[in-house]
Amino acid sequence: MSLIRRIVLASGSPRRAELLTHAGIPFRVCVPGVAEFRIIGESPQDYVRRLARLKARAVHAAADEIVLAADTTVIAEGEILEKPTSPADARRMLSLLSGRVHEVKTGICLRLGGREWEDCETTRVRFLSLSQAEIDEYAASGEPMDKAGAYGIQGLASRFIDRIEGCYFNVVGLPVSLVWRYLACVSEENPGVRLKSGV
Repeated sequence: MSLIRRIVLASGSPRRAELLTHAGIPFRVCVPGVAEFRIIGESPQDYVRRLARLKARAVHAAADEIVLAADTTVIAEGEILEKPTSPADARRMLSLLSGRVHEVKTGICLRLGGREWEDCETTRVRFLSLSQAEIDEYAASGEPMDKAGAYGIQGLASRFIDRIEGCYFNVVGLPVSLVWRYLACVSEENPGVRLKSGV
């Protein structure tokens, strides 16, 4: 299989780095310094796409490097759930997710020189109904604190997930197949971006 040679991951997320590694996509990390806030009236999709775009523009890359940036958020009952600010906030979010279907949206942006490619992936996730004891125990584990929506589908919260519709990896933080399709597209449109074969 041919893989893109030079990728700059504009993210400090260990989960996104792990997903790229498992997919065999070589990269280096450059963490962007971008303030994450929502503009009044901005839709969840526009929000994650804008943040991904700002992150992609915030890091330095060589002329032949493709910058990849992403931003993920959770939407439940019309509310955008960011990373919780406290265990109490995590418990509030988990109570909102309990027994309901919510959406996870990840905006991606790829940049090569002055050109950019953007998209957004949506996955629907259904939670089991949680008891207060389950919510308290999970919030106390610390796992929710650095995750949008206050849960990690790949961790302890996996026991709460009844089913999903769409890309699992999108819920983890990066829709890998969507990213791969764009990487292939960028390389085909830009022959100067070399491919690495046989990896």
